[in-house]
Amino acid sequence: MARKTVVIYFPRLGVPLYTHEKLTLSAVAKAIARINDDEFAGCCDKARHHDHNDIFFVPSDALILNEASELGIHSPAGLFGAIVPYPFVKTKAITHRLVNGRADRPEGWSSGFAQRVRRAALPGFTAFSAHDARLAAAAGLQAHGAIRLKDPLGDGGHGQTVITSPNALNEMLENYPEEKLATHGLVLEMNLRRAVTLSVGQITVGDLVIAYHGTQRTVTNNHGRSVYGGSRLVCVRGGWEALEDLPISPETRLAIAQARSYDQAAAEYPGFLATRRNYDVGQGIDEEGRWRSGVFEASWRSGGASTAELAALSEFAQDPVVQVVEASAVKEFGRDRKIPPGSVVHFQGDDPEDGPLLRYTVVTRRGTQPSLHFANGKRCARVGNLGVMPTSKKQSCGR
Repeated sequence: MARKTVVIYFPRLGVPLYTHEKLTLSAVAKAIARINDDEFAGCCDKARHHDHNDIFFVPSDALILNEASELGIHSPAGLFGAIVPYPFVKTKAITHRLVNGRADRPEGWSSGFAQRVRRAALPGFTAFSAHDARLAAAAGLQAHGAIRLKDPLGDGGHGQTVITSPNALNEMLENYPEEKLATHGLVLEMNLRRAVTLSVGQITVGDLVIAYHGTQRTVTNNHGRSVYGGSRLVCVRGGWEALEDLPISPETRLAIAQARSYDQAAAEYPGFLATRRNYDVGQGIDEEGRWRSGVFEASWRSGGASTAELAALSEFAQDPVVQVVEASAVKEFGRDRKIPPGSVVHFQGDDPEDGPLLRYTVVTRRGTQPSLHFANGKRCARVGNLGVMPTSKKQSCGR
């Protein structure tokens, strides 16, 4: 097979990146080039990289269908990331239903998708106008007592706030750009207390496919806000089905089932294509004291956990005997942070916008028998996929 040239690409409608995120994206692209024995050529230069048949793209965000066509990407062999038919599909806005049949909506909106993922997500609405947002908030506050407002373009914990009254929403809407609301929407979702976020995903690079589950960590950034601080992943050789062989807790098994349900629904969007599929599943306590689980959002672009994904993929590529790998992608803010032995550092220093921080990836364990590794041979019971469990019936399984 002819060698390809791996390039980074910044889409026209891509999210802005911090300096450390751009460097980490480069690390992901370089890892893919090493795994496939390809050449890494930095950022895409249309003057030099005009023959798209020989290019493998690592975009900073999911590509819109028409832009992907311009780049000549028509199959999974052409990128690490995703292609979506409309801009809203790549955001949190896709997850929830509209407040009623008369609500404002963007071109291509699918009411059927929100219905299909209803059991995989928390209760909530998406609104594309202030009027609809107020109706959705009234319904959500009456049903749940508190709701979380989410900017569909926010990531890593940014752009979220919890409200308990209509007045709080009105204050927020006064400063929310009308054009942004009409274009990208606003998510109004049941709030969870003591929430833990699990990561569930599957990636494909060349002939290699891996799936994983894991947990995210929250840290305090240089501005005193709680933000995403990395992920610890347990990765297994093979697709979604391979996760069934891992000895996992009922809560994790439920998260995997919900992520897969969401993934199957997304695949029904015309033109949808993804080689990187990552789902954040939130689990916590609602205002009535019930334990809940649901997909917070999907990430079909290279993200915070991707360096860990690629580190695991490299282990599988180098040794066909390895069946399971534990890897962590870590982000720490502040100065003089310690780097664990064996880590690969992606950024250490002062980001012009995010301040002093450290980003690294480390592989901590490898194994040849998924059913026996990481949990001392224990197997856990299965649970349903409703995503609601009384706290008194919650179980856990040793890892």
